[in-house]
Amino acid sequence: MGKLIFVAIFMVFVVIAEFASSEVAAGAAVMVGSSGTKEEGDNKLVQEEEGDIDGGFSSLDGMLTWAIGHSDPGVLKQRSEDVQRMSVEELQNRQTELKELMERLKMPSDAQLMQVAVNDLDNSSLPLEHHLRALEELLELVEPIDNAIDLQKLGGYNVLIRILNHSEPEIRTAAAWALGKASQNNPVVQNQVLELGALTMLMKMMNSHTTEETLKALFAISALIRNNLNGQKLFYQEGGDKMLQEVLSNSSLDIRLRKKSLILIADLAVSQMENENAAEFSVFKNQLLLKAIVHSMESTDIDLGEKALYAIENVLQIKSPEIQRLREFFESGGTMEKLKQELQQFFDRTEHITDVESYRKEVHRLFHQNLAKVRQQLI
Repeated sequence: MGKLIFVAIFMVFVVIAEFASSEVAAGAAVMVGSSGTKEEGDNKLVQEEEGDIDGGFSSLDGMLTWAIGHSDPGVLKQRSEDVQRMSVEELQNRQTELKELMERLKMPSDAQLMQVAVNDLDNSSLPLEHHLRALEELLELVEPIDNAIDLQKLGGYNVLIRILNHSEPEIRTAAAWALGKASQNNPVVQNQVLELGALTMLMKMMNSHTTEETLKALFAISALIRNNLNGQKLFYQEGGDKMLQEVLSNSSLDIRLRKKSLILIADLAVSQMENENAAEFSVFKNQLLLKAIVHSMESTDIDLGEKALYAIENVLQIKSPEIQRLREFFESGGTMEKLKQELQQFFDRTEHITDVESYRKEVHRLFHQNLAKVRQQLI
């Protein structure tokens, strides 16, 4: 009885293996030959059954049913008679061979794919193309939160941070991008990457002459410190306020850098509003940075001006004496009025103007409201 059960299970493996092998051969034949109706039907069947081959079965009954349904009854009977004549040792050897075949047919897990990519990146003897391909794989694999956390267990962040010093800008850019993707909305990964010293290296990359490298470095910096007080404190200690000030003050830089900097500034303002402890390492103590934010509203680029307004709106809600220093910037040169005129020049009272104009009025109201509070505190 025991041998019959063993034979039945073994036959399942035989049928599955033969079916898989025949489908591979059939697929090759279809690619070489002409595409007829039957071949199209076979291809459709293969596509429908792909999930079963790769994903496995929930039970032995399901596996047996699937195997029998895809077998020729006559061939199955003949195979069964042949197998019953085998000794137990022969059956076990054959079963081992079939299991190895089935393992090769399985799709690797995300963890296995990440490990392969990390190993390739860690292998300096491989050509540049292999490293870039490995980084492309990681960019997709680290998007799920659990995968991003698991990457640390595989030594992935050590490798990514190390290659931020790579001689090729493409590699540095992709590595920063991968770190940013993995850190987004993921406090566990944020802290892991911060502890490994990535922030300092990313801030140095902001001095790169390659636009894409600086964009990805800023993306990674933003992802690392957003809603993370430890990251924001380190950012302040590393001169993050000066970095943002220099980006906003340099009109020759790619405008995308200035826009992303303003978005980061708005996020930092919100974080300081929500956390009183953040005031001690606030980037808004830098008067030149405040001035650069306000002057960004005078840009001829409407989107940049809108992002500057949004940043200032958030800054003005911070309970801090530094807000008083903004007054001269707002009233000097009629900054608000200039922005309004530029909006009217670029658009003919469209809905977009209305939205930005409402921002302007709200910022103006908040400024005077907070200024009055600060004055009362100083009396």
